[in-house]
Amino acid sequence: MMAGMSDIPVTAPRVSPGLGWPGIADDVSSTPLGWPGGDLTRKGTNGVVSRETEGARRPEAGPTRRQGDGEPSPAGDHGAAAAATVSAGAPPASDVSRETDPPAAPIAEQLRDEARRRKEVSAGIPRPRRTRILTVANQKGGVGKTTSAVNLAAALAQAGSRVLVVDMDPQGNASTALGVPHQSGTKGVYDVLIDGLALEDVVQTSPSVPGLLCAPATIDLAGAEIELVPLVARESRLRKAIDRYLESRPDDERIDYVFIDCPPSLGLLTVNAFVAAREVLIPIQCEYYALEGLSQLLTNIELIREHLNPELRVSSIVLTMYDARTRLSAQVADEVRAHFPDRVMRTTVPRSVRISEAPSHGETVITYDPTSTGALCYLEVAAELAAQDWSEPHEGEAEGMRA
Repeated sequence: MMAGMSDIPVTAPRVSPGLGWPGIADDVSSTPLGWPGGDLTRKGTNGVVSRETEGARRPEAGPTRRQGDGEPSPAGDHGAAAAATVSAGAPPASDVSRETDPPAAPIAEQLRDEARRRKEVSAGIPRPRRTRILTVANQKGGVGKTTSAVNLAAALAQAGSRVLVVDMDPQGNASTALGVPHQSGTKGVYDVLIDGLALEDVVQTSPSVPGLLCAPATIDLAGAEIELVPLVARESRLRKAIDRYLESRPDDERIDYVFIDCPPSLGLLTVNAFVAAREVLIPIQCEYYALEGLSQLLTNIELIREHLNPELRVSSIVLTMYDARTRLSAQVADEVRAHFPDRVMRTTVPRSVRISEAPSHGETVITYDPTSTGALCYLEVAAELAAQDWSEPHEGEAEGMRA
């Protein structure tokens, strides 16, 4: 049966070069399977050459004659058949289908973009004209309060500023990230609030970044909420301690930034932080639940302004845990920017394994992996924060907060 089939003439179909295959002339003999007939290999100057490499060797062989020009080509000469098709009017190489174009290089583009951003950040972050006291607050847990506080503090300290982090969270996560001891029995914020100890007696220097100081939190701070209730001026005890500490510093050792890391609640510890600060930095996770508690937080801030601290302002909102692969993150970011166009930082902080790993080594991501995307984003947020000037109240801020 196979012998009989081989006697049946079969015409090879013309395959479009647009799919990446060379065109096949109609007058080339073929096998029953549709391939050009003849030997699968032909002799070359270097021995046996496969048909797959013939196309690469064709330019060295000189011009190829078409059949009928006086010198017939051997049967199955794939290179000659391709050349005949090109000479017969096949589309040039520029007309090849876009499906066969080389793929784009998104990784290379991302690296170039990160290199450009690092160059812009490396230009320097200026020191503020006065001491800025910021409370990092959000009553919802797990939105990146502590992570934002310690990484912004480390980024600013690395740029040459003197930064103090006051850990008001009984969990002591900010103290852990800065490598400061905070086990039970350590003098910390609890002793400042309850016993009236001076802040300079509990402040420790972070071993990872020069110029970065921390007032640690111990587990004793968990009971401070109840112990503060009967005390006089319970809401302003932290403010008085910070003001005395800042006044005791010589001019050449002035503190540039004070970051107060709050617990995920709206209790007396958070109220003390609001009264002590002049600005509020709100980290918002790019998920729906983070938006639900934002209105309640702003209501509490407005109450603090009216009764306890008229200087308090919402200066910055940082979008954290941004996932560019999900539509939800983009929708949450657009919603927040629509309500607070002048408060939301341009830079969003993505989800990053490096950011999560750094505290386990007693460091921030700024020192743990300075080349990571997370470190770059916090450096950019720090640069935006330093570029703000909040020496004067912002007109219409109360209306925007209530909205």
